[in-house]
Amino acid sequence: MKPCIKHLTTFLLAAAMVPLRADYPIVSNRYLADPSPLISQDRVYIYCSNDDESPVEGGYNIPNVVCVSSSDMKNWTDHGSVFRATDSTTWAKKTWAPAAIERDGKYYLYFGNGGSNIGVAVADSPTGPFKDPLGKYLIDNSTPGVQPAKNMWLFDPGVFIDDDGQAYIYFGGNGDENVRVAKLTKDMIHLDGDVIKMNAPNFFEASWVFKNKGLYYFSYSSNPKAEMRIDYMTSDKPTSGFTYRGVIGAQPPINNNNNHAAEFKFKDHWYHVYHNRIVAKEAGIPTGFRRNLAIEEFDYNADGSIKKVEYTTDGVKQLGGLDPFNRVEGETFHAQKGVKTEICDEGGMCLTQLGDGAWVKLAGVDFGSRSAKKFSARIASEKAGGKIEVREGSPEGKLLGTCEVGEPRGVQKWKATSCAISGATVNLDLCLVFKGDVNELFKLDCWKFE
Repeated sequence: MKPCIKHLTTFLLAAAMVPLRADYPIVSNRYLADPSPLISQDRVYIYCSNDDESPVEGGYNIPNVVCVSSSDMKNWTDHGSVFRATDSTTWAKKTWAPAAIERDGKYYLYFGNGGSNIGVAVADSPTGPFKDPLGKYLIDNSTPGVQPAKNMWLFDPGVFIDDDGQAYIYFGGNGDENVRVAKLTKDMIHLDGDVIKMNAPNFFEASWVFKNKGLYYFSYSSNPKAEMRIDYMTSDKPTSGFTYRGVIGAQPPINNNNNHAAEFKFKDHWYHVYHNRIVAKEAGIPTGFRRNLAIEEFDYNADGSIKKVEYTTDGVKQLGGLDPFNRVEGETFHAQKGVKTEICDEGGMCLTQLGDGAWVKLAGVDFGSRSAKKFSARIASEKAGGKIEVREGSPEGKLLGTCEVGEPRGVQKWKATSCAISGATVNLDLCLVFKGDVNELFKLDCWKFE
């Protein structure tokens, strides 16, 4: 999201000595980065810088924020763009490293307009649309307490509401003395007093604060000299007294560039969400400006220190099964090949650009003791001849049923299609495989079993 760190000789030589291991990408249909979480109504929402519009040949173009969510940490829903600075403000062009928080039924989204100022937007839903309540930035270099600073980067806001109800915003970058924190007023769109200076060794970017058992944790990306790890400090106060404690996670595999992460607790599990570049690498395109999301679980030692994150290919446990007898959005999946999403006229998003052999996989679909007899989906097509194969486990797995799309009705002209199903019982992974002899077969809004 910020200027790409290129060809840092000592850093890359050190990285080259470590075997590359692919980690687990989530929402692999998009290029997303700089993640931050919000927990609301039994779901975790992750807000991200959107690299989809960044030119492959180089350069960051991040004018909007994308949100994804999950209730089980395995199957993720793509909610698309929830805020675009150029459409929703008169002053901002960029939306770097967003962070969101909920208060009194409202949702507040903070973002960096490049590295020069920080804005805030407000919505009635975690998936937006977010609107600009101030008509200007919240923080810039003239905000009392920000300066003096050497080569300060004003971005990467992290927001936190303490147990006593006081809200804080953390931000800054590019120097040990460039950490900043400020209190927010109860309306969450103004500062309450001057900005407070903090210090962190090897501080580079990606400020984040969380709390566990009365202890405050400040995590951040270290600078290139310190290998761009995610380091952390702790304190018994939210704005002072922080002591360096070590490393949460090393530079992620298949990243070797800017690093940004956030930590959160969801359903009694602790998670470290971050980005790397495995999706671009596997797509065979330059990886510098096209990042993807990934996630790991972590835990604490008895003294409150964090057990260092170990990157895995599939290390996150599913928290409960997916119910196939209730509506499942087409843009919800665990893994995919060859799918894109777009806004759906019936609300939310839908799957689109489905070519022959494209597929989505759903993890842990729990049929329980019920045996499904029917699969139904809402589709829209311009061409005839498409079908949905319902398979167990993988795109080549046991065929449970085949739904013919039927006669076309046109773009975003939705209709139901259904087919008989056999063998869909207990708890299994499910694949929907899209087949046909045309370039774009159809669009998929949602599906369910009966």
